[in-house]
Amino acid sequence: MKYLITGINGAVGTALHAHLTGLQEEVVGWDRTAVPPNDLSAAEQFLDTVRPDVLFHLAIASQSTGQQNEGWLINVAWPAQLAQLCHQRGVRFVFTSSVMVFTNNAVGPFTPESVPDAREGYGFEKITAEQQVREANPNAVIARLGWQIGESPGSNNMIDFLAKQEVVRASEKWVPACSFLADTAVALHSLAHATPDLYLLDSNNRWNFYEIATALNNLHGNQWRIEKTADFIYDQRMRDTRANMPPLDKHLPSLA
Repeated sequence: MKYLITGINGAVGTALHAHLTGLQEEVVGWDRTAVPPNDLSAAEQFLDTVRPDVLFHLAIASQSTGQQNEGWLINVAWPAQLAQLCHQRGVRFVFTSSVMVFTNNAVGPFTPESVPDAREGYGFEKITAEQQVREANPNAVIARLGWQIGESPGSNNMIDFLAKQEVVRASEKWVPACSFLADTAVALHSLAHATPDLYLLDSNNRWNFYEIATALNNLHGNQWRIEKTADFIYDQRMRDTRANMPPLDKHLPSLA
């Protein structure tokens, strides 16, 4: 099969690319400089040239290019446009959303039936994008992701955050939605062939941030100073048995 990926150089995109190529699948990346998100004609031509079986839309407005309303263009208008173009061509469309559709005031754990409450910012953009993707493409798959855990600093993942802190203040009252990038990649590949629906990808069954940060510190040679706090109280977990996400202790045995 042929897979087209937007955001292929991001944390999730890099992991998904590695997983698919490891399975000898054909993978093409969407170059935003060559095919801009606001150029409908170029997008149509590119899709008709590549002719993918699946389009994974992972890209977000991570770096500003100075365009007006860039966040809305990239995070809302573009996924809605791609969802419609894929629907017209019979291409499976997989869109990644975020647990950030829920604010800190929401009460977790969250399920696919939980009603998102973000009314501004990135979370609201993701809520709106989910709605517009569904309207444009009834066959779309939407996957909400939590905080991703990579193997090293250098991308938007938990290890990068830990490495940048002089002291990691880790609340034992915060149970974050999170998963390892490799597991997220496997799950997204599986969802490309799943029933169209909303799915929640989260590997954290029960561990708080202090426990997770300490386990990661043990795994990486105890190079960070972890300070236990109780100043952030939030159960952010997402529960969805259909997603088949392995628990965190698969990679962090000290959690067990």
